[in-house]
Amino acid sequence: MNCYKRWSACALALFSFLLSHPVLSAPKAEFRGVWIATVANIDWPSKRDNPAQQKQEMLLMLDSLKANNINAVLFQARPSSDAFYQSDIEPWSTYLTGEQGKAPSPFYDPLAFVIEEAHKRCIEVHVWINPYRVTNGESTKNLAKNHIYRKRPELFKMYGGKCLFDPGKQETMDYLVAVIRDMVSRYDMDAIHFDDYFYPYKVAGQDFPDTETFQAENRGVYDRKAWRRNNVDMIVERLHKEIKTLKPWVDFGISPFGVWRNSYDDFRGSETKAGCTNYDELSADVLRWLEEGWIDYVAPQLYWEIGKKDVDYETLASWWSQYSYGRNLYVGLYASGLEINKGNAWKRPNELVRQMRYNRECDEVKGAIYYSARYFLKNAQGLKDSLRTEFYQYPALVPASSSLAEASTAPLEVNLDKNVDAEILSWSAVKEEGGKAVSYYVVYAFEGREIGDMTNPANILAVTPETQLDLSVFSRLSRGEHTLVVTTVNRYRKESGPSFPVLLE
Repeated sequence: MNCYKRWSACALALFSFLLSHPVLSAPKAEFRGVWIATVANIDWPSKRDNPAQQKQEMLLMLDSLKANNINAVLFQARPSSDAFYQSDIEPWSTYLTGEQGKAPSPFYDPLAFVIEEAHKRCIEVHVWINPYRVTNGESTKNLAKNHIYRKRPELFKMYGGKCLFDPGKQETMDYLVAVIRDMVSRYDMDAIHFDDYFYPYKVAGQDFPDTETFQAENRGVYDRKAWRRNNVDMIVERLHKEIKTLKPWVDFGISPFGVWRNSYDDFRGSETKAGCTNYDELSADVLRWLEEGWIDYVAPQLYWEIGKKDVDYETLASWWSQYSYGRNLYVGLYASGLEINKGNAWKRPNELVRQMRYNRECDEVKGAIYYSARYFLKNAQGLKDSLRTEFYQYPALVPASSSLAEASTAPLEVNLDKNVDAEILSWSAVKEEGGKAVSYYVVYAFEGREIGDMTNPANILAVTPETQLDLSVFSRLSRGEHTLVVTTVNRYRKESGPSFPVLLE
């Protein structure tokens, strides 16, 4: 059903019943993401300048996420105009090595490492970028000698104790496009991801100091607020075109602040009374980006509880469902709030479970992203337990992109080899080019001698990048006959039809 439709009294009663009982069956395609924040070492790495420990921590994190059927990580590779990857444009991050511009020793490339290890586990990597932040309260004296701030200080403004790029500068836009072009062209990522930081959150009594830029580079837009929105519109549109030109299967997703506009300011706005909005304060017209097709998915940060005065979770989840314009909608959930938020709703387990149940009632909500990895992995208020036993009991595929690209072919040769020690299902590798290249294979097992319901994730036996699977480790196959088939999923997240079936007796 569409969760933004008005409910009758009968439907409301039914919904209340559903909220107190196990959730409806899980979808086979569902985004299950976790943000991995590197700024100030929030989630990773716990120790700077220790590559061996950093790698081990990341492997443990990815293994734990995989065990909970998480299928995507949003890895912060550029937290403050610096790099968690090898770059000739920007310096190594101080959060990685303890000194901006200093390379890891012994050398490794964290982004390449994360992508390789995540893809081994069939976990997507969405490369999380902060577009305008240069410092997060630290002194600019600590910036590396090769930082662009040293060469072009006129591109930057100080505001709220932070150094930021001036979004209105054409040179800022060109520079950011060059950074993203470099990353997308060199790394095997699945998406580029921005969060909510566009123009900065307002500091009381201060306006962002861009008067000179507005006078010099207004491009004939004489309303300053409209000009600021246009600056952000331009970079979003340019980046989407650039990404799709380089690798059309790479998505561009944005996770905005949870309120676009209030209804008393705009007829399309939500029934909220938020003191801050994307459109008015952050100069981010997210609805336009969705409507124009400049972003591939949206993941609003709905970090409030159900029943919150002025910014109710259900009201906002329903509103975004109505205004997603056919793009994939994933909801940003506040896993950290299960420990940090002291409100009553967050003290009685488990606010996120209540929100997940509501999400499952909304056809338009295609998944969730949890902020952040540190608190998610701590299993606050039994969150992981609830996901493992109720919501994420079975694997899920990442929802397909909106691209018209076709699926790859299914494996043509599927064989079952039995010996004393193991039963090995193997299949021929499917070789495709570009976005049709195979990301992973999905193995289904159906009881009996026929192919069953392929839309039911309970029938997924495994998701693997390999071309063989040891069946002896699956206890569910030990009794009775089973029909096995294999499909491919390509870089556009399009799944093929099934291979010829194999009978396991």
